[in-house]
Amino acid sequence: MSSQVAELARRLARDAEAVCRRYLSNGRRQGRYWLVGDVANTPGRSLFVRLTGPERGQGAAGKWSDAATGEHGDLLDLIAVSMGFDRLRDVLDEARDFLNLPRPQSVSNRLSREPPAPAGSPQAARRLLAMSQPIAGTIAEVYLRGRGITFMRNLTALRFHPRCFYRADVDASIEAWPAMVAAVTDLGGQVTGAHRTWLDPSGQDKAPVETPRRAMGHLLGHSVRFAEAADVIAAGEGIETMLSLRVALPHLPMIAALSANHLAAILFPAPLRRLYVARDDDPAGHLATATVTERARTAGIKALPLFPVLKDFNEDLRHFGVDHLRAALRSQLAPEDVPRFMDSVPETENGDWNPSSALRLRNRAQSR
Repeated sequence: MSSQVAELARRLARDAEAVCRRYLSNGRRQGRYWLVGDVANTPGRSLFVRLTGPERGQGAAGKWSDAATGEHGDLLDLIAVSMGFDRLRDVLDEARDFLNLPRPQSVSNRLSREPPAPAGSPQAARRLLAMSQPIAGTIAEVYLRGRGITFMRNLTALRFHPRCFYRADVDASIEAWPAMVAAVTDLGGQVTGAHRTWLDPSGQDKAPVETPRRAMGHLLGHSVRFAEAADVIAAGEGIETMLSLRVALPHLPMIAALSANHLAAILFPAPLRRLYVARDDDPAGHLATATVTERARTAGIKALPLFPVLKDFNEDLRHFGVDHLRAALRSQLAPEDVPRFMDSVPETENGDWNPSSALRLRNRAQSR
């Protein structure tokens, strides 16, 4: 396979200008280079593609670089991003089509190839999740532990992508940052969207971008789910808010709706009989709590609010610690739920957060 990839890249480089005219049509030739805004074909001059040069080595034809983001690659990489492909097979098929080369017999039927996913669609969300990896040992785990979230067991809804594309707006250049990616699912477990939290490479904070959190796909009524639905669940807005509650109440199923408006509109699973609503202490949080509480009452579900001391439960966890958080929650649970969810709390598998373990984990994640 590697020899096929190298040969296709060389063939594309021999006709680099034609490749650019097809896939970077908003650019133009200037001397030995093709200039355009970025790999997404935005007009501009940040990205340049070498049109002439040797087949390999420094200055090779077909190599490109984006001065604004530091991204670089060959013409196969350019085709992959331009067409929205995440599978090498699709990229190679597209390159063969461009070069008028036959495809391998097993994939010769063009209709068998999966088309590019529309940007922001559920299909694009599913592809992003498939391209991501479990968070264990990654910058995403470093980030969560830095937020006081030490209970990491069975976080299958969360994944990590080391270079997740980010663009501030349609006129901005594409950047790539590490990202924590969360699966948004419906009541049947089908992925309908994804939520991205772009992270600083150190894992100490979110990435220094304008909007470090964004969602894609179909979100209304759906959620990021931690554990299967049951007769009792807790629901709130943010992922970190619900993971903080999960540190204190790891046996209580929880969902994160991602915003106040979406919390107000969550769909109730069939077995649900009691709903705890983790309320953020702001006007939007108050309104969402009131709305979802009334909807639950109409559906015959008892809704109980959970109140943080500070703005949200992650702030409570970081400022006061897990023991204080458990004590504050005990008085807010229904009496029958205290022994069920409070008195059987296991120890977190990795203990309390400490700076030395944080440094070791961060170094291991960055070395990957």
